[in-house]
Amino acid sequence: MGTAALFGDKEVTVSTDLERRYPGAETFTFGDSRALCDELLALVRSGVKTATCGALRDFEAGGEAMPEPGRRDIALDWDGRPALVIETLSVEILRWCDVPEDFALAEGEDDSLDGWRYGHERYFRRNGGFDPEMMLVCERFRLIEDLA
Repeated sequence: MGTAALFGDKEVTVSTDLERRYPGAETFTFGDSRALCDELLALVRSGVKTATCGALRDFEAGGEAMPEPGRRDIALDWDGRPALVIETLSVEILRWCDVPEDFALAEGEDDSLDGWRYGHERYFRRNGGFDPEMMLVCERFRLIEDLA
């Protein structure tokens, strides 16, 4: 059958087969809306998106699991269904204002550092607040399996 758990307000079931193939995998969802989640999954599938970031505050005090190099995690679609398996290659903690252009471009969402800054400032303002000095967890990853 698999393991069921709550992810936000959705119940997520990860199949026993996925648990066996990816022991220790965490589950997560890209973005903060169905449209953004779908867009980001498509960017990963196409090979354009090879990096992601989140506010460090979201990983602290029982929040999201911190990514770990070498661990394979399962990205969910907006409905909580497994969509992709990624492997973390590297993790770096940086201030938002210090994110380099190569990382911003690896996120695949914009074609410039200024575009990345504009979009991510808006995202963080919607999700807990923004400060140019805020700390980010910057993760580079590779696609292991498309579960679609």
